[in-house]
Amino acid sequence: MKLWEKQDRLHNKNPRGLLYKMAGDLFVSHYRKSKVSLRFNRLSYNNETVNTPEDEMHFVELQLRYEKTLELMPEKQRIVFLMSRIDQLKYTEIGQNLGISLKAVEKRMTQALGFLRKELEASES
Repeated sequence: MKLWEKQDRLHNKNPRGLLYKMAGDLFVSHYRKSKVSLRFNRLSYNNETVNTPEDEMHFVELQLRYEKTLELMPEKQRIVFLMSRIDQLKYTEIGQNLGISLKAVEKRMTQALGFLRKELEASES
């Protein structure tokens, strides 16, 4: 198929060289993709380890800090954040539902993420 797409470049040339080049490129591309896939599988396998009670305690503490921070967040930011993260709506859908522009949604989301980051970092200390 790729050879057919490149037929205008051949101009009565022997396609054998182009075929070898294309096959080599496809092999290298496939090798790179499989290498990335293998690395991802190794990471996900390592992450399936059993959590210790200490890990679970840290997770519960983080979850409580997160919920408290959401309560402190300004309402407009919280609504946009929750619609994006919980309802998994796209920014355009959020804007349509709230009757605001895409830029306003982006700004509120940026502010919400900044607020979360600042509050969670402050509560760690």
